[in-house]
Amino acid sequence: MNILPNSLSARDVAYQIHPYTNARRHELIGPIVIERGTGIYVYDDQGREYIEALAGLWSVAVGFGEDRLVQAAARQMSKLPYYHTFSHKSHEPSIELAEKLVKMSPHGLAHVFFTSSGSEANDTVVKFVWYDNNSLGRPQKKKFIARNGGYHGITVASGSLTGLQVNQRGFDLPLPFVKHVTCPHHYRFAEAGESEETFADRLAAELEATILAEGPETVAAFIGEPLIGAGGVLPPPGTYWRKMQEVCRRHDVLIVADEVINGFGRLGTLFACEHYGIQPDILVLSKQITSSYQPLAAVLVSDTLYQGIADQTERLGNFGHGFTASGHPVATAVALENLAIIEERGLVANAAKVGAHLQASLRRFADHPLVGEVRGVGLIAAVELVADKVSKAKFDPPGKVGLYLFERAQEHGLIIRNMQDSIAFCPPLIITPAQVDDVVGRFGLALADTQSWVTAGMPGA
Repeated sequence: MNILPNSLSARDVAYQIHPYTNARRHELIGPIVIERGTGIYVYDDQGREYIEALAGLWSVAVGFGEDRLVQAAARQMSKLPYYHTFSHKSHEPSIELAEKLVKMSPHGLAHVFFTSSGSEANDTVVKFVWYDNNSLGRPQKKKFIARNGGYHGITVASGSLTGLQVNQRGFDLPLPFVKHVTCPHHYRFAEAGESEETFADRLAAELEATILAEGPETVAAFIGEPLIGAGGVLPPPGTYWRKMQEVCRRHDVLIVADEVINGFGRLGTLFACEHYGIQPDILVLSKQITSSYQPLAAVLVSDTLYQGIADQTERLGNFGHGFTASGHPVATAVALENLAIIEERGLVANAAKVGAHLQASLRRFADHPLVGEVRGVGLIAAVELVADKVSKAKFDPPGKVGLYLFERAQEHGLIIRNMQDSIAFCPPLIITPAQVDDVVGRFGLALADTQSWVTAGMPGA
């Protein structure tokens, strides 16, 4: 790619640091500058159209260019563009959204704390749990158990909960308060001949052994995405969550469901907790809460947890935690309108119906020479590329082939995401069956390009 002097691309390279980007490579190739979007499509500054088949970053539920969200933001901006929620202050949008989230969320969650991102939300979860256990006179009960392959953010605390090396290498993470257990991905981590049921039993036994080894009096919480997203779109075995919950309840370990990607219809149910039968003590939400038109996340907690926190604020005289934008009026107003659109247009049901079509369509690639596994639920899916189908051997180095396919897909007007050699799909909830067919067709062209390149010995790699 030629970067023209003084162009937006050149100025981007000169001045901006990008997340999840090889900075030296970015200096050479520059960015694709996205200028506008409508529905499931985005357009770059050269006028090229792309299907945004990852909904931005797993998040634009109602599609791009939704005027109702623009107008909701404008109305709130003109009325009260900003106010905080510190020191007994509040405002209508945050109050209404907190009430709505409690009423629509899984039973037993009673109170809401707002942040601007999932990372901040999971950082808050850690602090809430520590604060509560200090309130209860349990200063040793501070450890979290998370899973390898899980993603919970990139702040120091949430980045420690995350179980992906890309988020930890070079950052001196994870911190020692987190212990990681096996990723619940049967295709990769089951033993030879092990059924999904037996695999789930083994992982529950591993969780219990970890709690006992650390000491139940030191283990505070178990955190997991119901369906792992950024780690590769990894649905767990059907009985996995029931078995893990049983272990947690035996040892007084809180259950934290991270639905930052899963929530608000992605799996074809309002929350993934419904799909997997999870009864969380804490629920974390973001992304589709506003379709990412505004930065917003929410931490929902049980009344039991809230009471411990409230008692401690009384003892200490204050609650020394919060963000300038906690419950931001524009963000919460946009969230209310976004959730109204999801409800009015039946987008959860659409995710279930059209998601079934997406899953069936992608599974037609299961016999392709480069495809090891096709997996997913609802409108979230992944196709894992392998060097050998029988042995499940990965390409060496991991990620090289996935990146090549990702770039070929963009040439065919399709934006997806490669997580090493797993290719993720997570389109807006508004997508139609015909548009799914277009996504799958463009992916097929990129996969064919990739197969030719691999067969030719990966020239230039």
